[in-house]
Amino acid sequence: MRPQITNKTYSPDCSTGARICLPDTQFPRLVIIGGGFAGLALVEGLKNLNIQIVLIDRNNFHQFQPLLYQVATSGLEPDSIVFPYRKQISGYPNTIFRMADVQDIKPSTNTVITNKGSISYDYLVLATGTTNNFFGMTELEENSIGLKDIRDSINIRHRMLHNLEQAAITCDAAEQDALTNFVIVGGGPAGVEMAGALAEFCKFILPKDYPEYPSSIMKIYLMEASDKILPAMSDKASSEALKYLRQMDVQVILKEMVTGFDGLNVTTKDNKTILAKNMIWTAGVKGQFPNGLAVQNNIASGNRLKVDQYLKLEGHANIFAAGDIAAVINGATSVAHPQVAQVAIQQGRYLAHSLQHILKQQPSKPFIYKDKGTMATVGKRRAVADIGLFEFSGYFAWLLWSLVHLVSISGFKNKLMVGLNWVLSYISYDKSNRLIITDSKIK
Repeated sequence: MRPQITNKTYSPDCSTGARICLPDTQFPRLVIIGGGFAGLALVEGLKNLNIQIVLIDRNNFHQFQPLLYQVATSGLEPDSIVFPYRKQISGYPNTIFRMADVQDIKPSTNTVITNKGSISYDYLVLATGTTNNFFGMTELEENSIGLKDIRDSINIRHRMLHNLEQAAITCDAAEQDALTNFVIVGGGPAGVEMAGALAEFCKFILPKDYPEYPSSIMKIYLMEASDKILPAMSDKASSEALKYLRQMDVQVILKEMVTGFDGLNVTTKDNKTILAKNMIWTAGVKGQFPNGLAVQNNIASGNRLKVDQYLKLEGHANIFAAGDIAAVINGATSVAHPQVAQVAIQQGRYLAHSLQHILKQQPSKPFIYKDKGTMATVGKRRAVADIGLFEFSGYFAWLLWSLVHLVSISGFKNKLMVGLNWVLSYISYDKSNRLIITDSKIK
């Protein structure tokens, strides 16, 4: 039986603005905060259940974060990797979307407070993800750009192209160096992929678009505080990725912690300085969630919410967390699942099954993460992959990376757009989206 929501009969206080208007329903209401990989996997798993689902997000679209770096380097159009929630749920009769910014949660009254009004719930799932973590370094936060949001990608693209144009104008050699130097902080997958994409831009686009100066003027630095890049992957993957980057003339600097950036000078803990006006921060993330739930013993490392083996928030019978925000606690141990899409998708699917058991008053099995592997690409035809006991690198790993990411993108049109862009770029190495579309002042 397909779930049905009763005709749109709104609660009496809708006209006052105190509550967000929702259709009346005879079924339990599940509120999901966050439409990332975990939130959408949960919605998908419950689309045929007799439950009213309310999905809340501050954006009206889902964004495919693994490809943000390609938008930032002019390889893809922004709308290739974003997908409207309303289109996503258009075939789900039990699901409602509301665009709002959640500010507070009142567990005592089962109420979510947003900037647009309040919503009551029977069950609540937090899938709010993470934001950039600058570790309290205000100067870095003010002058660098993170890579967690489609707006970050567009801002990076605008700054990069704007600074390259300015470098072609200036006669000051020091200013030209600063404008064409790029520093990426953080040697995880996002940093490595960003460095590889910038290196290809430098090699194949710069000579054609900017004949005023040699492509060698554009220098790319990848800085990592630990002794290896891709620290979560195998030693082979790390060493192969390092080899690829150095072959592409990326200057990889290990065991160097960046502590400051004033918009012109990048400084490190060892008092080293790099002249640059372009800094991209991929060195850390932290959980983000509304007020009302956080008490000191509920927070794990990385500002993640502690949940039990059933993804239930400690001390709350009807509140769950999934995805990057959740830290699974097993006894006295906190399981730091990697903050990647696969974990979020598996936890979203798990919660869909678990909630069905809860509604039927049946016991649920604990969540068990099945690691399907880790991959990172370093430009075209170069990638590394750890799949179970197998370690791949080179062309095969790149094909595998491309296939997995293409299949994972929401919407057939988006898959087609990304696939076509990749084919054309593979043949020509061209990037068509080299536009500065902003009237805001770029530092």
